[in-house]
Amino acid sequence: MPPGDELLPSAEDPNKGAPREYVVQKRVMVSGETLVDAQPSFRDGLPVVTFKFDSIGAKRFGDATRDNVNKPFAIVLDNKVISAPNIREPILGGSGEISGNFTTQSAQDLALLLRAGALPAPLTVLEERTVGADLGADSIAAGKLASVVGLVLIVIAMVLLYGLFGLFANVALVFNAILLIGCLSIFSATLTLPGIAGIVLTLGMAVDANVLVYERIREELRSGRSPVTAIDYGYAEAMRTIIDSHVTMIISSVLLFVFGTGTIKGFGLTLSIGIAISLFTAVMVTRMITVLWFRRTRPKVLVI
Repeated sequence: MPPGDELLPSAEDPNKGAPREYVVQKRVMVSGETLVDAQPSFRDGLPVVTFKFDSIGAKRFGDATRDNVNKPFAIVLDNKVISAPNIREPILGGSGEISGNFTTQSAQDLALLLRAGALPAPLTVLEERTVGADLGADSIAAGKLASVVGLVLIVIAMVLLYGLFGLFANVALVFNAILLIGCLSIFSATLTLPGIAGIVLTLGMAVDANVLVYERIREELRSGRSPVTAIDYGYAEAMRTIIDSHVTMIISSVLLFVFGTGTIKGFGLTLSIGIAISLFTAVMVTRMITVLWFRRTRPKVLVI
């Protein structure tokens, strides 16, 4: 299934056989709340269904039909495709009609379903908060500032503590952030303040794995090992500790996502994805950079 798409069944009568399935984009182009009216009618003696959008829906529907001529337009209600008419031409006026192999009854049924989809859906309250606009803007600004400051301080600290090897860790940190944002985009995740907190914690966990490796390399160098042996032993011996810490954190974050509600789910999702990615970048990416640098320079003394 392409990212951003989902497979939805049609609302056909199950007595007619297995219902069709459609690959539908998760992003809603035009929502039912912008639909003003839908009625059965006749065109050239054949039953059709006419519909009309408000000004907002008309613009969205016009853009959608202009960009998708000769493609089916899925009408979804309760996670089922009730109709998928083909777009013959751009519909820019905010009103149009659906034609096909309708009977008078099926046209009435489709118009009724369209009007039903435009009604307000029942709401189940899971969490409720009242936050003013100024407070919400301040919280978002504070979250962004905390993320940037935390990232800058981590980068500076790694360079000051480990020199060139700290720079290697910072490169892996950038890869970590890119992969994390990409994964969140694939899952169509909404980035909330708890999600930002999970990202910041993930960056800290990614650096923590490199700290374990570098401290182990220092110990091997103090014991008299050669640079290449110290690097090999450093990654090999620190690997068990890194895997243990990351696996336990992944278990905790997955439990937060499964059993949590509201904003806790966002924190658990970003944290679990980020820790899994940091386990890859902190070990594989950093080690690859270190090995490539060592093979190219062949240093006699390892400064870390």
